[in-house]
Amino acid sequence: MRGTDQQQNHVFSYLSPEARVPQDHPLRAIRTMVDQVLARLSRRFDGMYASVGRPSIAPEKLLRTQLLQSCKCCTPSAASAC
Repeated sequence: MRGTDQQQNHVFSYLSPEARVPQDHPLRAIRTMVDQVLARLSRRFDGMYASVGRPSIAPEKLLRTQLLQSCKCCTPSAASAC
């Protein structure tokens, strides 16, 4: 069963992720594009999951996390640490 793509703000911090990321940060533009693409793929994701059972982690969350990790690995500070 497919889980929902719900955002959990303020789980481990009093500041939301929105408050932590500057308005002009490139990740905001990337997030907008990714959300649009994932919205178009939502029906396809629905077809890949059973209608019964325990809900999984939403595929949108998994893909966003993987993309964020990829972006973090491409920063100059991360490259110098390798």
